[in-house]
Amino acid sequence: MTRFGRKGLELYATASVCLVFLVVVATGPVDSRAAEPAAGNTDKPVVLGTRRELFVDRLLVDRIEGAELRLVAPCDQGSVLPFDKPWEGLFCGYATVIHDGSTYHLTYRGRPDAGDDGDTGEVTCYAQSADGLHWTKPNLGLFEVAGTRENNVILADAAPVTHNFCPMLDRRPGVPAAERFKAVGGISSSGLFAYASADCRHWRKLQEGPVFKPEGWVLDSQNLAFWSVAEGKYVLYYRSAVDGIRAIARTTSSDFLHWSAPEQMIYSDTGTTRPSQHLYTNQTGPYFRAPHLYLSTAARFMPGRQVITPAEAKAIGVHPKYFGDTSDCVLMSSRGGPRYDRCYLEGLIKPGIGAENWVSRTNYPALGLVPTGPAEMSLYVNQNYGQPTAHLHRYSWRTDGLAEVWAPASGGELRTVPVTFAGNRLEINFSTSAAGSVRVELQDGGGKPIPGWSLQESRELIGNAIDRTVTWKQGSDLEKLAGRTVRLRFVVQDAELFSFRFADGQR
Repeated sequence: MTRFGRKGLELYATASVCLVFLVVVATGPVDSRAAEPAAGNTDKPVVLGTRRELFVDRLLVDRIEGAELRLVAPCDQGSVLPFDKPWEGLFCGYATVIHDGSTYHLTYRGRPDAGDDGDTGEVTCYAQSADGLHWTKPNLGLFEVAGTRENNVILADAAPVTHNFCPMLDRRPGVPAAERFKAVGGISSSGLFAYASADCRHWRKLQEGPVFKPEGWVLDSQNLAFWSVAEGKYVLYYRSAVDGIRAIARTTSSDFLHWSAPEQMIYSDTGTTRPSQHLYTNQTGPYFRAPHLYLSTAARFMPGRQVITPAEAKAIGVHPKYFGDTSDCVLMSSRGGPRYDRCYLEGLIKPGIGAENWVSRTNYPALGLVPTGPAEMSLYVNQNYGQPTAHLHRYSWRTDGLAEVWAPASGGELRTVPVTFAGNRLEINFSTSAAGSVRVELQDGGGKPIPGWSLQESRELIGNAIDRTVTWKQGSDLEKLAGRTVRLRFVVQDAELFSFRFADGQR
């Protein structure tokens, strides 16, 4: 990230694959011939259990009429942390945010000047917060940097690990307290080294040599790992390249030390291991309210797509090598295995107003989408890269709200593929206007309304709630239907639907 990389990788991908979703406006009864088919359509029911489902992919979507699946624009919450210390500076990057109970941990690379990837000019810095909104840089006294020990550096004199050191909170059952946090760091020539910590501040190597060193041009970005509850193993996503395009690969492990043969990720918009655009950091991790869903807020890099002039670059003080490209943030998802779903090709976070937002390698998201309130979640983004004003920015959404099912006042609907569920009630995360509503019908596997849970018997849902129980005239109890194959029909009018979940107990 401090250099342009190897020759050939700055070539812009001239071919892109467009994914077009047909939206049919409903003006009368549902016409299955006009309905929009989905990749998730299958005769075999999808087993939901009690897991929460978001509209980040199309696995559960059978058809949509008069409604749209679309990304939700974030709320810009402004700068939360300037990179203004002598050991931080213009080229801070590869940030990671970890929510650990009442504490939020933030780590990031400190780099005051341009240099080679993995050289001795890089350190790993630390900040903390009690709410994810207000951050402090503690004086830890662990390393002498820039002539002082009064600093927030947690790793120094550890090149090339400090180029892209990336921690995780290890959620594997039974993990020793001394290894609650783990991390990987390293570049292509060195491979990735594994570290462990009890507090995300004091780190030690798990072994002297690298634990993962794949062949080829890889690793010169933020490589990350996490414990997957869904897969029952550690998963590591790392930077790779396919046909000169920055891409993503993954490998797995049972012990964090021995890793499987790597697999290149496949992208739904191309159907191949070659992404349609350069993907710089992959920022993939389990969503905190639905860990079977891995959400990726990846940095999309557009090499050679210059927006600002040399005069504009000079005015904002950007390093001369860092204004010839642009970048932003896109959303991908995965349900495990070597596949990303790119349901949405548009930008999730777009560059803001001002020349400072249109320089090379800015707008790179930090790793970690975290809750920052009862109904809010936040994503942090490196901005003003290569400039004296480099800082970490915060963007927020409602909980579960990266993507939505939206319908206008004329109304629309979404029907799912056949599913089975556990639990005895249905919760939805939704928002309506004063005149809008959401209603839910449960159908049998063939698409016929189930008596007692038909649309006519559904009670209109009006309001704005993160977890609202759906009711029908007979009540909310779905115990009789648990384990049966059903379809859900969401009828939405001037409203947004963000997620749904079958749950146990009463609300």
